[in-house]
Amino acid sequence: MPVDPFSQNKRLGRGVNILGYDPVWGSRDKGRMQEKHFRLIREAGFHHVRINLHPFRFMGDAPDYKIQSNWLETLDWVLEQCRKNGLLAILDMHEYEAMAKDPVGLLPKFLAFWKQLSARCQNAPDSVLFEILNEPNTKLTAKLWNEFLREALKAIRSSNPTRTVIIGPAFWNDIEYLDGLQLPEDDRNIIVTVHYYHPNSFTFQGAEWSDEYPETGIPWLGTAEEIQAIRDAFEKARMWAETHHRPLYLGEFGAYDKADMDSRVRYTNAVAREAERLGWSWGYWQFDDDFVVYDMESDQWVEPILHALIPPVSST
Repeated sequence: MPVDPFSQNKRLGRGVNILGYDPVWGSRDKGRMQEKHFRLIREAGFHHVRINLHPFRFMGDAPDYKIQSNWLETLDWVLEQCRKNGLLAILDMHEYEAMAKDPVGLLPKFLAFWKQLSARCQNAPDSVLFEILNEPNTKLTAKLWNEFLREALKAIRSSNPTRTVIIGPAFWNDIEYLDGLQLPEDDRNIIVTVHYYHPNSFTFQGAEWSDEYPETGIPWLGTAEEIQAIRDAFEKARMWAETHHRPLYLGEFGAYDKADMDSRVRYTNAVAREAERLGWSWGYWQFDDDFVVYDMESDQWVEPILHALIPPVSST
């Protein structure tokens, strides 16, 4: 029987995005993330990891688009570490940039990935969840995305009829665009994901991967107006979820590390607590790349960010 998606969402609880840009996928010997990091994530109080997958460069040619065996073996290793450490695992198809540029041309490859991954994981426990695609955007319009997600669901359900699947709206999974998401009414084992990085001028300031927000030194003070902006956006999403009877997962949020630490801490704490107040699960962006919560060079947590995400339990 399918697991209740609201129960699954509660199990997800607090999480962190991992492995999106780790060289481990090309070679286990070169991986930054090691077995101990899964243990540290669980010990810190996280309940799940969102595993950002970039499989396209590890897939063969048409028509089979066969996934390389070493990539699948690495995935098996990752899932085993999650199992050993009591972490739920979200397998997040993260080829959003490629899919945004040529969605129609890449649709066969996209579906081939899900057919193969679904078959590989069909006997995995219900602690493994599938996320169909991170942040559909640009040429992958809302109209196209609503068509693609149904095709992907069909591919998944052929071998995983009871697997919990995560799906978000087009326009970068932005929390403001839930109204455009059209899910099949007869498939209730779905958690809906949204991302929140507002205001971008603060959260993306000085980011090397974007030239839209070059100005730095922009604070986030936690004023009543700033807090209200979060609450207004989240309330709109809450109302959508209540109307459609779908659980919500905040799959990404955070502030880039060019912002001052005090502002980042205030913002991260405010977003996480508001999500929790509404009963949402969340996944921080991300473990050891950009927005870092774990510093691989010093081999230790960035404690101000960690404690903003998971406040220490008072000893008094």
